[in-house]
Amino acid sequence: MDRFVGPESRNGAGRRLRDAIGGDSVTPLIGVFDMFSASVAARHYDGLFVSGFGFAASHYGLPDIGFIAWPDMVGFVQRLRLAFPRHHLLVDIDDGYVDPEVACHVVEHLEAIGASGVVIEDQKRPRRCGHVDGKQILPLEEYLEKLRLVLRTRRDLVVVARTDATDEREIVRRAEALAATDADVILVDGVRSAEWIRKVRAVTGGKPLLFNQIAGGRSPRFSLSDLAALGVGVAIYSTPCLFAAQAAMEGALARLKQEDGRLPAVTDGTVGADGAVGVAGCLSLLERNLSRHHPRDHA
Repeated sequence: MDRFVGPESRNGAGRRLRDAIGGDSVTPLIGVFDMFSASVAARHYDGLFVSGFGFAASHYGLPDIGFIAWPDMVGFVQRLRLAFPRHHLLVDIDDGYVDPEVACHVVEHLEAIGASGVVIEDQKRPRRCGHVDGKQILPLEEYLEKLRLVLRTRRDLVVVARTDATDEREIVRRAEALAATDADVILVDGVRSAEWIRKVRAVTGGKPLLFNQIAGGRSPRFSLSDLAALGVGVAIYSTPCLFAAQAAMEGALARLKQEDGRLPAVTDGTVGADGAVGVAGCLSLLERNLSRHHPRDHA
């Protein structure tokens, strides 16, 4: 019996992302942590990255060290796809939630609900953000077996194979091994220099590379033009929405306290002189997500 494939899978979410990554320019994907941040990001970019760092922070109020339960992530991606039917959705599934069978089950769920792609890493538990100390990695053959099972499970879904190796010789060894699989894209997370991007590029045989941008992380602050010159195909921005939200909320609440609880003036209900948003401005953003505003494909 054929497996269920959801509407966006039939319409080629994976194919569309794969085509974008294979184009002439770098494809940027913006990290989102909840439906509201996605609503803002979707106004500016065609691609969204479902960040494990952001989701752990938003959904659980915890650091990204392995607390995410896969049904929570699948439910979030389903809500995203309903609100943003044409955006690229690349999903961070960490280590596939430990077990290879679970990883394949999650991949099948995500493809059925319309995800464009997944990122699966070679860390072992307890896992860490790719830009902090203390990461531990699986034996290469153990990770490759999990990756191969995921690749056999997916139909059209883009699969990004990620290594968190930090030893230089091991980075090269793993990047070369990942490129030899049917993975679509290779990510060496926490790469520290342009020189190392070139070294990875040299052993990956033309496979597209993904670069993970995170403020305060291990990697340099490259522009999209910089990355294009280095041969990178896709850039994920894991945390700008999350970090901006933290800074903005801290500032807004500090001002509220300073003003003795008086809210800022928003004269037309949209945006105030200091950039404060009012009821009308917020509702205008959210109403874009209503189904009647979505493009319809009748092919």
